[in-house]
Amino acid sequence: MNDWPEGFSGDNRGSRYGRGSSSAQPESARVMRQVRRGPAASPGQAGYGGAPAYGGGVPPQPSYVDGGGHGDYDSGYNTGQVYGSPGGRGPGGPGDGRYEPRPAPDWRRRIKVTAITLVTLLVVTSVGTYFWADSKLNREVDLSMVIDRPEAGEGTNYLIVGSDSRKGMSAEEKKKLHTGSAEGKRTDSMMILHTGGGAPTLISLPRDSNVTIPSFKGSDSGKLYPATGRQTKLNAAYAEDGPELLVRTVEANTGLHIDHYVEIGFAGFANIVDAVGGVEMNIPQDIKDTKSGADLKKGTQTLDGEQALAFVRTRYALRGSDLDRTKNQQKFLSALANQVATPGTVLNPFKLYPTMSAGLDTLVVDKDMSLFDLASMFWAMKGVSGGEGKSMNMPIAGNSPNGNLQWNTAKVKTLVNELKNDDPVTVSGD
Repeated sequence: MNDWPEGFSGDNRGSRYGRGSSSAQPESARVMRQVRRGPAASPGQAGYGGAPAYGGGVPPQPSYVDGGGHGDYDSGYNTGQVYGSPGGRGPGGPGDGRYEPRPAPDWRRRIKVTAITLVTLLVVTSVGTYFWADSKLNREVDLSMVIDRPEAGEGTNYLIVGSDSRKGMSAEEKKKLHTGSAEGKRTDSMMILHTGGGAPTLISLPRDSNVTIPSFKGSDSGKLYPATGRQTKLNAAYAEDGPELLVRTVEANTGLHIDHYVEIGFAGFANIVDAVGGVEMNIPQDIKDTKSGADLKKGTQTLDGEQALAFVRTRYALRGSDLDRTKNQQKFLSALANQVATPGTVLNPFKLYPTMSAGLDTLVVDKDMSLFDLASMFWAMKGVSGGEGKSMNMPIAGNSPNGNLQWNTAKVKTLVNELKNDDPVTVSGD
């Protein structure tokens, strides 16, 4: 009889573990660790002498429920988290050491940097444009050559001249613009623009105005020519000795000090109009003039450079001849200034720079003229167009004995005094 417990029989360890037993069980039950998903076995389940009770269960195994395990083993079921989640240990999780959280964009700093960059770009562009434009001004008229000048008054007086200069024009351009090929230069229009504390005033000086040529110093020779009392048309002073004698003659016959001189020729005038895309005008009547080339219908329309030049030069087709022409010139120049000063031109570099280039290339100004003075002049012209100022002809009394237009001496004196004192103009040119 076997005194050993049945489970520890050397020959037969039970029906489940017997050697050679027909119902032999796999050894894995004794050698493989089991993953328990419940609490470990209690001490009461232990076998004889504290040894494992092989018949009643498996040896106590480490629990993996809380993410622990044998040694450093990680079952992957420790927390239930996925890679990259806040509590996980995959890439991007705390303690990974390979990736840092991406900081939120600092929008305040980005806006500040952008604003500074735009302001800097604007300043650089403005400064560059100023020096570019300033270098293109033709400062050819020396007003220091003008002698015996009247005392300057309040405000600023510009003498604006439209000449028939054909300088730089090809034969084809002369034919297209109906300018002819006459040598030398004459003035087709002359205006005084007064600016000051009040509304601007634009005064046309008819080219046929009767004036006395005063003593003057030759612009090229510097020679002093004494006065002889010679009377002639105003535009003859320009033809005789250019802008300096014209300024001297206007000052001597009016008593008004001229601060700045601005002149533009045929080609420059047409180019500016084309550069701004044409100028809208209300034509008061049908105009057909073979000499100027004008062929315009009554009504509102947009004039290109060729049409605009013909319009401001026409006088033979007008009832009032030169007096009506000066009124048309005032209307057109005011409309042109208004067109140039629109946001569509000023804020569009593809229109602004060609316009500035077309004008500055052909403008002739005095040596003291600055870009700010020129801008002030155009802004005042825009004011006249907008109804903020006044436009008129120099007051005329009738014809002089030589057939020229005679100024109304009393009205001219009142007008000049009002301009000198920068007072509102009360005189009418009609």
